[in-house]
Amino acid sequence: MNNIVAIVGRPNVGKSTLFNRLIKQRQAIVDSVSGVTRDRHYGKSEWNGKEFSVIDTGGYVTGSDDIFEGEIRKQVKLAIEEADYILFVVDVTAGITPTDEEVANLLRKSKKPVFLVVNKVDNAMRDADAVEFYNLGLGEYYTLSAINGSGTGELLDALVEKMPEPKEEETDELPKFAVVGRPNAGKSSFVNALIGKERNIVTDIAGTTRDSIDTKFNKFGFDFSIIDTAGIRKKSKVKEDLEFYSVMRAVRSIENSDVVILIIDATRGFEGQDQNIFWLAQKNRKGIVILVNKWDLVAKDHKTTKLYEEQIRKEIAPFTDVPIIFTSAKTKQRLLKGLEAAVEVYKNRKKRIPTSKLNETMLEIIDRNPPPAIKGKYVKIKYCMQLPTPTPQFVFFANLPQYIRDPYKRFIENKLREIYDFKGVPITIYFRKK
Repeated sequence: MNNIVAIVGRPNVGKSTLFNRLIKQRQAIVDSVSGVTRDRHYGKSEWNGKEFSVIDTGGYVTGSDDIFEGEIRKQVKLAIEEADYILFVVDVTAGITPTDEEVANLLRKSKKPVFLVVNKVDNAMRDADAVEFYNLGLGEYYTLSAINGSGTGELLDALVEKMPEPKEEETDELPKFAVVGRPNAGKSSFVNALIGKERNIVTDIAGTTRDSIDTKFNKFGFDFSIIDTAGIRKKSKVKEDLEFYSVMRAVRSIENSDVVILIIDATRGFEGQDQNIFWLAQKNRKGIVILVNKWDLVAKDHKTTKLYEEQIRKEIAPFTDVPIIFTSAKTKQRLLKGLEAAVEVYKNRKKRIPTSKLNETMLEIIDRNPPPAIKGKYVKIKYCMQLPTPTPQFVFFANLPQYIRDPYKRFIENKLREIYDFKGVPITIYFRKK
């Protein structure tokens, strides 16, 4: 079960500050100018053992206040459609505004759990002022100060209490491949070329695919389903707005998939949003394959391909062990190779290494290349095993795990990849005290 939490509200109430606090990093540009947030706002968060994705709907609007209202309405509607939980942020210093009332009206009609968050409450007087927000008709509210963090714990406790208990991934279902990428990178053309019939409308207007389309498939004697996630309801005048919609739709598709096939447009290069989608898939521990589409439109020689690939690997570092395939949905060039890579990555993600075999191989490598001594202390790694998790995670038991630094962790990860082939799959390594 994926938990997607959307943060909504009018500009300058502190949505980005709350978002940053929830994902524990300053990922957004926060400024007191309306609509200044320009980042793609999504991240992973975890509280009391429950993981969830957070989407900040702010910062995609420009123009006068009346435009803002239309934009906010659109964002709230999208959040209602796509998210599982909604945090509606209001500002205690401003009181209830007409826009707040309009957002509250939309949220009251939705069936989604809504948490009313009264922000900027940093003293007892403001706490008393918050009572006014009962008038929005959304019931109980949570007071907090996103800037200093007071009150966020109570909100998070209430939020995760509503979330179902995490359960193991189901293994008997068909493998799911999500086809993702920026608008107009060629996602639908790729799916159509594979299926051999025009399932989706393909035109040159970005965002013509109506919604996520799930297609059952059999290739290489292997059954799976492909989710085509172009999924933008309508073409929008605002470019950032369009990207926001595509990102919001891609989030759910990525979380529901096993392998993410990220399609990029060769004529545009590996852009910021491609990197964001890659990062999101990696954070979710999904298998990843990168297809560079429209390669027929780029000057093709071996050197160009090599340079292009190097550039992408630089952008996705440190997780560079990912298949990159140059394709053309138009000429159907190397499409099956892309699909074959996705099947391989799926199998790698399910791979289980027997404990005895793992110890035999890895302990010998560690013996030859032990972790460097720190402050005269020698780290000894005695035993390792793969955890019984749905994705590859390993634990190494050591006498002084706190002295193992990142470069050594990367060394161990690279050895595991080299020996057992985890191409395209994020792997997690823990060092614990025996």
